[in-house]
This record gives sequence, structure tokens and C-alpha cells, in this order.
Amino acid sequence: MMPDLGKYADTVISAYVASILLLALLVALSLWRGRRVRAEMAEIEKRMSRNG
Repeated sequence: MMPDLGKYADTVISAYVASILLLALLVALSLWRGRRVRAEMAEIEKRMSRNG
């Protein structure tokens, strides 16, 4: 179902691939950072509950 792109096919397909890879990287970094921040906040809450 891909339209005929002629001589631009390689450029268009590589742009799609690059976009998908960058989006996947952003999602992965966001998930990694979210887990890290959640762990830090849990540690802070644990320290706060210990100190009264």
C-alpha cells in the first residue's frame, strides 16, 4: 500500500525509520527517568517517615 515514491523512496523510508527510532528512544528515556524519580521519591518518603 506504499505509494510509488520513485527516486525519493530511500529518503522517505529513511526519514520514517529515523523518526520511529527517535520516538522509541524518547519513550525509553521517559520510562527510565520515571522509574528513577519514583525510586528517589520513595527513598525520600521513607527517610521522612523515619524522622517523624
